[in-house]
Amino acid sequence: MTQNQRWTADQIPDQAKRVFVVTGANSGLGLGTTRALARKGARVILAVRDEAKGHRAAAEITAEQPDAALEVRRLDLADLDSVRAFADQLRADHPRLDVLVNNAGVMAPPRSLSAQGHELQFACNHLGHFALTGLLLDLLTDGNDPRVVTVSSTNHRQGHVYFDDLSGERTYSPMRFYNQSKFANAVFGWELHRRLTAADSSVRSLLAHPGYTSTNLQTSAPVGMVKVLFGRILAPLAQPPVQGALPQLYAATAPEVKGGEFIGPDGFAELRGGPTRVQSSTAAADPETGRRLWELSEQLTDVRFPFPATF
Repeated sequence: MTQNQRWTADQIPDQAKRVFVVTGANSGLGLGTTRALARKGARVILAVRDEAKGHRAAAEITAEQPDAALEVRRLDLADLDSVRAFADQLRADHPRLDVLVNNAGVMAPPRSLSAQGHELQFACNHLGHFALTGLLLDLLTDGNDPRVVTVSSTNHRQGHVYFDDLSGERTYSPMRFYNQSKFANAVFGWELHRRLTAADSSVRSLLAHPGYTSTNLQTSAPVGMVKVLFGRILAPLAQPPVQGALPQLYAATAPEVKGGEFIGPDGFAELRGGPTRVQSSTAAADPETGRRLWELSEQLTDVRFPFPATF
C-alpha cells in the first residue's frame, strides 16, 4: 500500500455469510466500520452500551441499505457482568464468530471506577475487551478466517502500565491513564498474537489505530482543557470517521494481513491517511510486559483463555 495506491473500503472483499462483532458500533469509528462491513454483506452485531442509540445507528444503516444484516445487543465493557451476559447470549445464538473488532473506548474522564472497582478507562478499554475476547475465543476458533482486531492509539507510545497504582488512587491524570489503557490494548494485541501462534491457532490477532479522527470520544468524557484541546482547537485537523475506520477495516478483512501486524494511517506522524503497516512501541511488544499484564488481567476479570496449560 502506497500513498498513490491507498486502500479504500471499496476494496473490502465480499463478506457474505461472515459474522462480525463490533464494540462501540453506534457512533464514530464503530459506526463507520459497521456501515462498511454491512455494505459488503457481513452480518454485524452492534455491541453497544446504549441500546436505543444502537437501534438508531442500525436504522440509519438500513435506511441506506435495506438488506443490511444487523443485530443490536447491549454490552457495557466497563461491567464484567455485562461482558459475560453478552458472551453467553451470543454463544447461545451463534455457532461461530468470524471477526471481533475491539473498538469501543472512553477517553480522559474524571477519575471514576467501574462496577468491579477498576479505573474506568482501564476497565472499559482493556479489561472488558480482554474478557470479551477470552469468552468468545472458541467461537472464533470455529470461524472463517477468524481475527481479533484490537484498536489502540498513537498515544500508546506515551503509555505504560502503572502496576503499583493501577486505579489511580494515589495519583490520577485523565490523559495519563488514557495512555495507559491504549498501551494495554497494544500489549494485549501482541501477547494474544504470541499465544495464538504458540497454540497453532487459526485465529489472528491484529492491532489498528485510526490516527487523529473526529469522534465523540474526544468530547463525550473529557473535561477542562483536554475537552477544549481535542473538541475545539485540534478538531479542524481531524479526519472523518469514515477515513479513520479504514485501518481497522483493513485489518479485519484484507486477505494479505498477517497476525501480529499493526495497521495505521500512512500520513504524517500517522495522524491521517490510508491504511499501512506501522510499528508499535518497543515496550508494548515486550514479552515480559505482555506476560505480566496477561496474568493480571486474568486475575482481575476471572477469565482464562482456552490455551494449552503450558502458558
